Amino acid sequence: MKNFLILMTLVAVVSDYLLHPFYPQFFEARFGVNDPELVGYYFAAICFMVMISFPFWAYVSKKIAELNILIYTQFVAGLLALCCYATTSYLNFWIISLVMILFKGSYLLVYPYILKIITKKEHPKTIGLLSVVVHLGGILGAVIGGATVDLIDASYIFLIMALGDFIQMGMSAYLLRSKKYKITKSSEPKEFIKQKTKMIPKGFILKIGLITMILYFSDFLIRPFFATYWESISGYESKLISGTIYAIPGFVALIALWINTKIKETNNGFLQVVSILLIGIVGLFLQGIPMEIMIIIGRIIYGWAIFQGVVKFDVLLFEFSTPDSYAMDYSKVHFFQNLGVLLSSFSVGLLVDNYGLRIPFLVALGGFSITLLLYYLTFKVAPKLTSKILAKS
Repeated sequence: MKNFLILMTLVAVVSDYLLHPFYPQFFEARFGVNDPELVGYYFAAICFMVMISFPFWAYVSKKIAELNILIYTQFVAGLLALCCYATTSYLNFWIISLVMILFKGSYLLVYPYILKIITKKEHPKTIGLLSVVVHLGGILGAVIGGATVDLIDASYIFLIMALGDFIQMGMSAYLLRSKKYKITKSSEPKEFIKQKTKMIPKGFILKIGLITMILYFSDFLIRPFFATYWESISGYESKLISGTIYAIPGFVALIALWINTKIKETNNGFLQVVSILLIGIVGLFLQGIPMEIMIIIGRIIYGWAIFQGVVKFDVLLFEFSTPDSYAMDYSKVHFFQNLGVLLSSFSVGLLVDNYGLRIPFLVALGGFSITLLLYYLTFKVAPKLTSKILAKS
């Protein structure tokens, strides 16, 4: 059942990322809108809808089973995608597509649901696998979307998107009827539960949310203008080469996942996160050096650090949480993470306009430093527990 749900997550991510790189082309071709600011506002609106949709569906999941929710929400999302394909009104497209995002956002319930039906020991490797699935889904979605734009028309992406929503609906219905549909709650020794409860930092959801908000802000800050930065340094205008350099962290994530399955557990998980963030700072620093080889090395180092960092923080969240609260707790942290993405989207353009293409790396370096400081101050009170939790990842 776990693998089936992971496949469902891949379908959802591919469907979600189909049009992300091509909204400018879509708006110009369909509505004659070519103002970059309007496209930016639309991206911000999408991010805001995701921020509010997941907590809403997480609240609903307290009363209605996740898969039951997905059957109806993905059906509605599919219908709205068809409406997006058919509409010729710019205003109607905004309204319909944002409501569609509200319903599509329910697929995020699958992540905490998967962790609810497996044992605690499986969490670290599963979280790492899901992180890689998101990377691959994003790449695959961009490839399919690009091929559709080049060979057919950008509007047809909404037909593919609708198909993805209906497939998710069908997969959810299949699982509900399957004999495998049974939640086996993970268990922990009572002594460890008591110890963990005593040592959990007060307001840990808020603290993890704020820490990862800064981490995500820093990560997404270096993305929008990276290809432009690379081309200005290397002199290569090939989009294929730029895309390949940009995608290095995604390939590194695959290698990191494989390494994580081979290494033995250690007892210094708290210090692992400290070292990961320090390595991330080094990777950002190297990317800011205007030399091709330094950028590539920095990209590799940074790719390893950001993958491991995201996995470690998710492991912390789900270990401090309880199965009944997984969806709600994750939705709250996810809200802060998307807030970080939203803030980076608004600020990166201003930073680059005023200070040049290298400034995102310097600001992100400062963001990682703040993340490191906040993590140390928050979790130093429970290094033994934190190490025990993170050592498994």
